[in-house]
Amino acid sequence: MTTKTTRAVGVDIGGTGIKGALVDLEKGELLSDRVKVATPAGAEPDDVLAAVQSVLDTLGVTDADIPLGVAFPAIVKNGKTLSAANVAETWVGFEAEKFFEDGLGREIHFANDADVAGIAEVRYGAARNVPGLVMLTTLGTGIGTALLYNGTLIPNAELGHLQRAHHGKDAEAWAAYSAMERDELTWKKWAQRLQWYYSYLEFLLSPDLFIVGGGVSKHADEFLPMLKLTTPIVPATHRNNAGIIGAAALAVS
Repeated sequence: MTTKTTRAVGVDIGGTGIKGALVDLEKGELLSDRVKVATPAGAEPDDVLAAVQSVLDTLGVTDADIPLGVAFPAIVKNGKTLSAANVAETWVGFEAEKFFEDGLGREIHFANDADVAGIAEVRYGAARNVPGLVMLTTLGTGIGTALLYNGTLIPNAELGHLQRAHHGKDAEAWAAYSAMERDELTWKKWAQRLQWYYSYLEFLLSPDLFIVGGGVSKHADEFLPMLKLTTPIVPATHRNNAGIIGAAALAVS
């Protein structure tokens, strides 16, 4: 392997923050400090592009010879964003990959944020060598989901938007980490909402393993033990860095 293919840059665009780092692709570890900036208010394309550029500038990795992967909170098909749960509506039907490539002056690999976190966990983390159906959920501003069957990603599973018939809300509005903060819930009260969500997923999909990612996964011992499920449920190995690591890994796939 050459130096160019053993490291890449991953940038993870979220509803509240944009973070990036240089990644060792052999170990699945960060080679640099993680740089994070706030997602611009309104999250319009031009503003998000400028924020991504500032992350790359701070990292000192503007060299186009270093592969770049970008993760984004939307359905992504053929480089186009088809949804916009926690960003501007402008992104719906938007040629996002081409927009970033033109704006940054380099090729990138562009993918859904939960999907790249799933890739990080299947290559370097809790889903590695796990047979059957693994479901990763990222609990943050929203709920992202990734489905991995025998190590192969089934892309764009938007199961954070399952509907709660009696509450008029989708799952992420009811059970994301942002809902815990918004409604000032205790860990116990939040776990009751998560119980509904994971029980529903268990009923629909009969997975072999749940993996919980997102920033709150570093507090997994506060809420995961309260959940009563048949399916094993564990925190993501790479916690909130999974998006960065997975985006970088996909940049050279």
